[in-house]
Amino acid sequence: MTDAIQPGSDEAVFIAAVRSDDTARFALLTEHHRRELQVHCYRMLANYEDAQDLTQETFLRAWNKRETFKGHAALRTWLYRIATNACLDFLEKRNDRTPVLSELPDPASEVLYLQPYPDRMLPEDPQESVVARETIELAFIVAVQHLPPRQRAVLILRDVLGWPASKAADALELTVASVTSALQRARVTMREQLPGRRLDWRSPATHELSKDERGVVKSYIDAHERNDLDGLTSLLRHDLRFAMLPESGTLITTAEDAVDGWVSGGLFQRGHDDWRGITTTVNRMPAAALYLRAPGDPEYRLFAIAVLRIVDGKIAELTGFDVTGQPWLGLPPTL
Repeated sequence: MTDAIQPGSDEAVFIAAVRSDDTARFALLTEHHRRELQVHCYRMLANYEDAQDLTQETFLRAWNKRETFKGHAALRTWLYRIATNACLDFLEKRNDRTPVLSELPDPASEVLYLQPYPDRMLPEDPQESVVARETIELAFIVAVQHLPPRQRAVLILRDVLGWPASKAADALELTVASVTSALQRARVTMREQLPGRRLDWRSPATHELSKDERGVVKSYIDAHERNDLDGLTSLLRHDLRFAMLPESGTLITTAEDAVDGWVSGGLFQRGHDDWRGITTTVNRMPAAALYLRAPGDPEYRLFAIAVLRIVDGKIAELTGFDVTGQPWLGLPPTL
C-alpha cells in the first residue's frame, strides 16, 4: 500500500470530483475499494452484517469529509483511516463486543457475534488475496476480538496491512511510541490465542483448497447423507475443537463424544436424518452447507454451515453456524 501519487491517478480524479461535487464520479472511485474495506471492517468486528453497515458508513463519512482530502496520502489510505475510526466508534458504543467469560472449558474463544464471511465477497485484487486466508480464517478473526479495540486496529494496520508505525499513528491520532507499545501487547495476546499458528501474516499464503481438504469435506457430507456415524467419527481428530453459534463457548472434545452429543441432541434421528450437502468455502476455509428435509417436506432446507479446519486429513476444528431460515452467503435456501 503506497502513498505515492502520480499525475492522472485516482487521487487527482477524486480531487476534481470533490471540487465539482460530482457525486457519480465520487461514488465510482470509492466503490472500487468496497470489498477490501469490508474485509477490513470484518476483521475489526467479526460480523459480516456489521462490516457491510460500517463500510457504508465509511462512504458516508468520506462524502461528508470530502473537502479534507488534499491528495497528500493515497485515496485508499484515506478511506482505510475513515473505516478504522468508524469501527472504533462502533466498538466504543457496543459493550457486547467484548468476549464474555463463561464456565465452559474454553471461554477465551467465546465470540457470540461471530459470522462467517462469504468468499465471493473477498477482494479480487491479487495483492489482497495472497494474504486473505491467513487473516480471514475464523481462528484469526476470533483471536483479534480478544484485543482491546485500539490494539486491534494497530495490529491490523501494522501486521496485516503492513503500514509503517508513523502511518498507523497518524490514522489513529496516536504517537509512534504508543502504536509500537500497542503492537507489542497485541502480538503477545495473538500468540496466546493462536498457539502453533504462523503469525507472520504478511508473507504469502495460498487461498486454494488442497485436494486433501476437498476430500475431507466430501467425506463429511457423504457421512451425513448416509447417516454414517462411524464414518463421521473417523473424520474428526480426537482433540476436536467444536463450537456451534449462536450457542456460547468452544468445546475441546473427543471425536466419539462429539458425535454422541450431536445424536443426543436429536441429529441423525427421525426427523433429522435426511441430509444433503454442498461443498463450499467461507473465510477461505473448507465448509459444508448442510440441508435437512423434514418428514413430508418435498425440499431440503438450509440448516447449518460447518466451517472446518483440516490438519493431516482430519477435522481439527469445526465451527457450526445455525442458518435455519437465513439466506446465508449466497447459498440456495433449498435443494
